[in-house]
Amino acid sequence: QVQLVESGGGSVQAGGSLRLSCAASKYTYSRYCMGWFRQAPGKEREGVATITSDGTTTYADSVKTRFTISQDNAKNTLYLQMNSLKPEDTAMYYCAIKPRTGLCVDHRLYNYWGQGTQVTVSS
Repeated sequence: QVQLVESGGGSVQAGGSLRLSCAASKYTYSRYCMGWFRQAPGKEREGVATITSDGTTTYADSVKTRFTISQDNAKNTLYLQMNSLKPEDTAMYYCAIKPRTGLCVDHRLYNYWGQGTQVTVSS
């Protein structure tokens, strides 16, 4: 029902910044979770940051103080501002959405996913 398209990935040096965007097709969910997840080669997918329809956010410990998740409801767009990037942040980044809230941090609970955008941080 919902299509998601990520953009903004690329290659940056350690300490640099990137802003990821996720454009969603129109949806009518009154309550939802949206999130950014990442997966590095050979590793499991992990949650990076989530935000609810009420604006409640969560962050992985590894990105707290460096990343900021936000949303533009008028544009149905999700953002991830990434500052002070580290080589450990290198991964494919995915945005996702699920109706209702409940537990937002578990990627297994999400219904719709974007195609992913690659982030590569070099030292």
